[in-house]
Amino acid sequence: MIHSLNKSLRVLSTSAALGLLLSTAPQAFAATPADTLVEGFAIDDIITIDPGEAFELSTAEITANCYSKLVMLDPADTSKVIGDLADSWTTSGDGLTYTFKLKSGLKFASGNPITAADVAYSFERAVKLDKSPAFLLTQFGLTGDNVTEKAKAADDTTFVFTVDKPYAPSFVLNVLTATVASVVDKKVVMEHAKKVTPNADYKYDTDFGNEWMKTGYAGSGPYKTMAWRANEAVIMEANPNYYGEKPKLKRVIYRHMKESSGQRLALENGDIDVARNLEPGDLDAVQKKNGIRLTSAPKGTVYYFSLNQKNKNLAKPEVVEAFKYLVDYEAIGATLIKGIGEIHQTFLPKGQLGALNENPYKLDVAKAKELLAKAGFKDGFTVSMDVRNTQPVTGIAESVQQTLAQAGIKLEIIPGDGKQTLTKFRARTHDIYIGQWGSDYFDPNSNAETFTINPDNSDGGKTKTLAWRNAWEVPKELSDAAKGALLEKDAGKRAAIYEDLQRKVLAQSPFVLIFQQTEVAGYSPKLKNFKLGPSFDTNFVYTVSKE
Repeated sequence: MIHSLNKSLRVLSTSAALGLLLSTAPQAFAATPADTLVEGFAIDDIITIDPGEAFELSTAEITANCYSKLVMLDPADTSKVIGDLADSWTTSGDGLTYTFKLKSGLKFASGNPITAADVAYSFERAVKLDKSPAFLLTQFGLTGDNVTEKAKAADDTTFVFTVDKPYAPSFVLNVLTATVASVVDKKVVMEHAKKVTPNADYKYDTDFGNEWMKTGYAGSGPYKTMAWRANEAVIMEANPNYYGEKPKLKRVIYRHMKESSGQRLALENGDIDVARNLEPGDLDAVQKKNGIRLTSAPKGTVYYFSLNQKNKNLAKPEVVEAFKYLVDYEAIGATLIKGIGEIHQTFLPKGQLGALNENPYKLDVAKAKELLAKAGFKDGFTVSMDVRNTQPVTGIAESVQQTLAQAGIKLEIIPGDGKQTLTKFRARTHDIYIGQWGSDYFDPNSNAETFTINPDNSDGGKTKTLAWRNAWEVPKELSDAAKGALLEKDAGKRAAIYEDLQRKVLAQSPFVLIFQQTEVAGYSPKLKNFKLGPSFDTNFVYTVSKE
């Protein structure tokens, strides 16, 4: 069966062996193959695996294992950025120009050489496609009109990047660790580019391979993506051309498994090697099971729900504040997130510069009723919440539904998979959305920007931050503070700016921050060197081996 699977990976729809693998029945394997890592993981949030478009947590883990960037976060010390494809880099005296020298002898999985022209094309492609993550690059002054001058190859091994302001260098480098800065194989992508007709919203005559890249692959990481089937699996194979430490296993399969209990049983039966979404009850059960091992890592991922300011009821300041008093944080902390997170009410996760550990809100129904009456809602109102049908999100939504009812607010929960809820959220057609946000790069601006920057609140706005998604007209003083922090080179002063900003956002914003994630995983004792990284895109699997 495994021999057949090896030959059939590229023909996903006709592979009988793969059909067995993707079966939800726990009897799919008596034991996972010796050369393959199989992870049970809720991956229904994946919409595309194109790094120029992908902006979901699960996808970031896939691309981190399959694509290389100029620089990457040091998993051993998140305060440092280290070279990936870049051997070295320098910053000009005026702080505007960054020059990167590439390592020698680099190749893509295709066998094509990696050159500075590929890096420049990757930047150009991301900016001109202008998908959700493009703002991470355009914030440096890049536009479709100037990107080929601002991000260019001086020669085959030299890439020059010019920014518009003298930002703190650590900020610029941290941004370049984000998925959108992944380097793609220009030749392969251009071979699959589709001609399009320019229009008022898109002025280019090519899709830059975007349609093909939704499921295709053009990278140089330790693994290469062979297949993605929505809500079923992602399959990766070792890249023999990878320049760094060679993967220990031939293949990695992320098998979509939504339910925690199903993951636990599959792990106990040997049908999967790793269970990635264990809830507190299943986590306790795994801890008591002989032979199964556990690992955990605090993550820079925060869970929140947000109130769409297009909804006139939710736009009232008293209603926004009332919602913050209608969450039973203590009960959620003691049950739903026990062992997998801790209550955290500010937008910067612990571990980042300037992060606060202040949780001033507690369940106070009387206070909430007082605020609602002041807003003209003495008897409450009806509102809906879009909820991804996985835990602990569903459980938290149900808890909030109960506490809102105590103040007269009737909450309708609208369940959906990750793609459905995210698509609605990004279209700004929700009332309330509950979800998670992981920093795109390990710098406080990643979260500060998305929670406090919204330069154009129209539906056609190009900077699609969380503030924009919730139609929040951010007060100018908050946005100015976030922008000013980028130019502050003194770490202590910069931290102080973020501390003040967090307190103001906590009080004024339509975001109700609930907790910060501690990622946990149960795994087979057959695995060696399996561990979770400090961020959602540092869960590397190329070091994992199997007895």
